[in-house]
Amino acid sequence: MRCLVVADLHYSLRQFDWLLSAAPQFDLVIFAGDALNIASAVDFRAQIVVVRKYLARLARLTRVIFCSGNHDLDERDAAGEKIARWVGGIREFGIACDGDNVEIGGTLFSVCPWWDGAQVKARIDAQLRDAAAMQPKRWIWAHHAPPANSPTSWGGRRFFGDTELVQLIMRYQPQIVISGHVHQSPFIPNGSWYDRLGNSWVFNAGLQPGWPPAHIVLDLDEGKAFWLAAGDEQVIDLAVPLSRPAAAVTAPPAWLTSLGRIPDPILARPATMAG
Repeated sequence: MRCLVVADLHYSLRQFDWLLSAAPQFDLVIFAGDALNIASAVDFRAQIVVVRKYLARLARLTRVIFCSGNHDLDERDAAGEKIARWVGGIREFGIACDGDNVEIGGTLFSVCPWWDGAQVKARIDAQLRDAAAMQPKRWIWAHHAPPANSPTSWGGRRFFGDTELVQLIMRYQPQIVISGHVHQSPFIPNGSWYDRLGNSWVFNAGLQPGWPPAHIVLDLDEGKAFWLAAGDEQVIDLAVPLSRPAAAVTAPPAWLTSLGRIPDPILARPATMAG
């Protein structure tokens, strides 16, 4: 199974267009939160309408998993905690989302919501406890915030990760945790797109403006993880202990070469004739 991993597109429609073009080559797209952008000039309700349409189109192309991030929160629940209520509505497209444990291709995926308080955190605890009881052979989590004190949550001056997530990872030891949230981690000294806590690999693709988005590809059959950003292509072997730096991709597989041929919609736009 080959999984395309993105996060933090923040209502960049150019990047959503790339995602639609890339998706058919993958068995699964994992979107690790922050599809929306609370700082955008576009009305939040309008963003939700547009992103729902993109996600519906995406789900017609391949399987999709989506966990909420802090930019996706649109309401408060009865306890006053912020939630992404709109995310639950994308289940109608066949998308696994907040609170779901779903088996795909022999792998159990746990899709965790962004938690703003004790009640949602307790639901995540129960969700992961129930999933662990299934005794999955391979277990992958989508959780927008990366773990605390990890290079995947390093912001340059301090860590921005989730301390509670560290405890959950060490308790259950899933094979992989997919995160986002800390945009600059893969691009700065002492940061990284990958880390390992015990037996668990942790990933954060980071945010790259423009086109295409920074992204990760998990080739679970080959046991490799690729990080792909402008001017940089790296790969690690999931079957060996953590080591740094990651290796450069020297023999790109066919799917990677194909991704490089996706046209930039802006550059492909016909030039306007002068009048």
